[in-house]
Amino acid sequence: MKSALHGKSASAVEIANVSSHGFWLMLGRRELFLSFDLFPWFRQASIGELCNVERPRPGHLWWPDLDIDLAEESIEDPERFPLVSHSPPNKRMQPARHKRTRSIARRSARG
Repeated sequence: MKSALHGKSASAVEIANVSSHGFWLMLGRRELFLSFDLFPWFRQASIGELCNVERPRPGHLWWPDLDIDLAEESIEDPERFPLVSHSPPNKRMQPARHKRTRSIARRSARG
């Protein structure tokens, strides 16, 4: 008799839906919502990275592509688990700074 390979999930974990606000995770018959506001590490993840989730042991989830480990209780009750780490700023969402605009404004002020 062979035992299961290490690292393989014994319980089903599935991403049910993804929206601009977060995603729904199915753990057996339970459905949990992970808001991007409360779990910012997932905001820039691709669908493939989100879907590659494992449950190495009961109560623990792991996204190997993202190197994210979460306890299920931190999803169920995030207020008890304040953020310790912050995601880096998204440079694509920040407005571009144009030096040319500044020089035009200086010329206009000179008359």
